[in-house]
Amino acid sequence: MTTFYHFTNARVLFLWVLVSAVCVWGRPATFVQDFRVAWADSHITQIDQGRAIQLKLDQNSGCGFASKAKYMFGRVSMKIKLVPGDSAGTVTAFYLNSDTDNVRDELDFEFLGNRTGQPYTVQTNVFAHGKGDREQRVNLWFDPSADFHTYSIMWNHRHIVFYVDDFPIRVYKNNERRGVPYPKMQAMGVYSTLWEADDWATRGGLEKIDWSKAPFYAYYKDFDIEGCAVPGPANCASNPRNWWEGAEYQALNAIEARRYRWVRMNHVIYDYCRDKSRYPLTPPECLAGI
Repeated sequence: MTTFYHFTNARVLFLWVLVSAVCVWGRPATFVQDFRVAWADSHITQIDQGRAIQLKLDQNSGCGFASKAKYMFGRVSMKIKLVPGDSAGTVTAFYLNSDTDNVRDELDFEFLGNRTGQPYTVQTNVFAHGKGDREQRVNLWFDPSADFHTYSIMWNHRHIVFYVDDFPIRVYKNNERRGVPYPKMQAMGVYSTLWEADDWATRGGLEKIDWSKAPFYAYYKDFDIEGCAVPGPANCASNPRNWWEGAEYQALNAIEARRYRWVRMNHVIYDYCRDKSRYPLTPPECLAGI
């Protein structure tokens, strides 16, 4: 009995050490544990013991927060309730960023405010090795200021997928074989900001912020990051056993592909791939399907 007890405990300890060595950080995040205020601490308020936060924009300042760690591949998601009412000229952003200058990698969600009654637009962009200018815009099919919705970025070696709830709204494939840079060499932090951008955000800057409606608020909760924290195990970022590198995450499944086509057919209002004024020759990554 004693031998069996010691063997069982040793086996449990071994398995725990093994899991600890290869697993990635995937627990629900809280603001206090896993994020820091990036700017304007007075404009960020913690709610429910840090499980939710409020961001504020007024004429004095916007604000922003960032993860304490950077990550290589994985999935990050947050539930966000956007600025309600007349939000023209405001931008609420949620993005990954390598925080490097000349060779920046970045994956962007930017929620562009609008006049009351007009649809909210979400702009996505992909920077790889310092090259961006890959904007796409989608009009959301619901009021994102009425309730929380989940916004997620999936990033693996095969592709990057931007999700609104369970609907993929953009797929950016790894097209290195076509000579297109792909973000895979730099870890990225998780960031979010609420700021004034009325020189471009709404109808190309034609609609300005109505400061009489200020302050403007956005709310966040249910932070979730599953990825390889850096520094960490040397083989984590390239480990094929990471769940996001699994076969089922190398392409959209049938339901996701159907939802993706629906979004593309009904809600895309701008796609750099189709902008002949900017790109007389179609960018090579745009020639590939999903």
